[in-house]
Amino acid sequence: MPTEARDRLAGQFKALGDPTRLAIVNQLAASDECCVCNLEPLGLTQPTISHHLKILREAGLVESARRGTWAYYRLVPEAVEALGYALTGRDQDDARQRGHDTEQLVAR
Repeated sequence: MPTEARDRLAGQFKALGDPTRLAIVNQLAASDECCVCNLEPLGLTQPTISHHLKILREAGLVESARRGTWAYYRLVPEAVEALGYALTGRDQDDARQRGHDTEQLVAR
């Protein structure tokens, strides 16, 4: 896996390291998109939810679209897929890179 991809994935996993953000991602995974108001059952205020959504957006895991006064959020499918590939080691085109990664890590 190229260094740039590893850095991006590390940032995404870091964003998911917070239990609240993980709960938000779980809620978003259960639907095509959600309004912030649909996430209030998490027991948090709207500003707190918005803060966590901003971090998820910056990590590239969530995208938003404005409709009137509300913002609707959804997971970025490619980002979620990349996280899955990273966890399972079944990336579609990084078999050659894996050997190179191992050599670099062993050399450290």
